[in-house]
Amino acid sequence: MLKPESEWQKKLTPEQYHVLREKGTEPPFTGRYDTFFDKGSYKCAACGNVLFTSETKYDSGCGWPAFFAANEKSIATKDDVSFGMHRIEVMCRKCGSHLGHVFDDGPKAKGGKSYCINSVALRFEKL
Repeated sequence: MLKPESEWQKKLTPEQYHVLREKGTEPPFTGRYDTFFDKGSYKCAACGNVLFTSETKYDSGCGWPAFFAANEKSIATKDDVSFGMHRIEVMCRKCGSHLGHVFDDGPKAKGGKSYCINSVALRFEKL
C-alpha cells in the first residue's frame, strides 16, 4: 500500500506516524497492549494487515507487547544497525510500516523468537 507520506500523516496520529513511518519507539511499559491479554488478533495500525494472534502473545517483561510467532506472510524483516547496535527490524509486509524488532531471547519451547512490537503500531480485534 504505497501512499505518499502526506497521506500517512493525515491517517495516523502523531505518535503512530513517528513509530510506524519514522521508525520511532514508544517508551517501554507505556503501551496499551503491554499487559493486555484478551483473545483476538493484532493488526497493523496503519493498514489493518493481520500480524499476530493472542495465542502467540506472552509476558516477556521487555516493556512492549511480545509474541513468540508472527503471521510470516504479513511481516518482513531486515537488519537494523542504528544506534550502534545490530537488531532485526520487523515491518508490515503490506504497507512497509515499522512495527518493532525481533530477538532470539523468546521462549525456547516455542522456537526462541521474541517479537517486541510497539503498541501504537497495533490495532486489536477481539474474537
